[in-house]
Amino acid sequence: MTEAAAVPAVDLPGGVPMPMIGFGTWLIRGKGGREALRAALAAGYRHIDTATMYGNEADVGHVLASSGLARDEMFITTKLPSGKAGRERATLAASLRALGTDYVDLWLVHWPPAVRMLIPVWREFLALRDEGRARAVGVSNYSLAQIDRLIEATGQPPAVNQISWSPGRYDAALLAGHRERGVAVEGYSPLKRTNLASPVLAKIAAAHDATAAQVVLRWHLEHGMTVLVKSAQPERIAANIDVARFSLSPDEVARIDALSR
Repeated sequence: MTEAAAVPAVDLPGGVPMPMIGFGTWLIRGKGGREALRAALAAGYRHIDTATMYGNEADVGHVLASSGLARDEMFITTKLPSGKAGRERATLAASLRALGTDYVDLWLVHWPPAVRMLIPVWREFLALRDEGRARAVGVSNYSLAQIDRLIEATGQPPAVNQISWSPGRYDAALLAGHRERGVAVEGYSPLKRTNLASPVLAKIAAAHDATAAQVVLRWHLEHGMTVLVKSAQPERIAANIDVARFSLSPDEVARIDALSR
């Protein structure tokens, strides 16, 4: 097992540090999934993102238990399916059993539930956090208007909103809106809707002895955004976390921002 890569972290409420590069596990299951997870840990990932609906929490738990890593070296995220609204406590208990842990570092509502359940689900999330079953709680795929409803009802914003994000989806106002509300943004599908053959990305990549994909991942970090990466190929798994060795200039960030226009 190698030393963890020098990945920056963002502090969530309660002093919970979240590594800003996470290993996503959607569609990663079974023997191949466990091998990919082992490769991720060997490459230095310490933030693993799973979900009840992925059906792989037991695979994640198995790999972590056999990794030799202490629980406090890991940051584990899982998610409640919106269809489980009203069964938050039982669903989290099942996730914890599968993961082989007493708590998760971050628990998210995977998609907004029915409008009438929006606030009750959030209240139960806060209660389970206060009981120590999750160190931080947040949401995924929520709009700012939905986040505002949670804040108005409870006075407590989600620690995180996990949303689809890439240069092709760049929206400065949306990022600013989250920042104003004290909500950390975590992006998934970072390479989607992005032309990796773009001359802009190619030129920036050449300047940093990096790939276009690495430049895109680093761009997320420059915006203060946590990024989830996913691959089953050991070489790509290692390359995706190797973005702490360089940084982008403000001009380079602005040129990548402009790819959304």
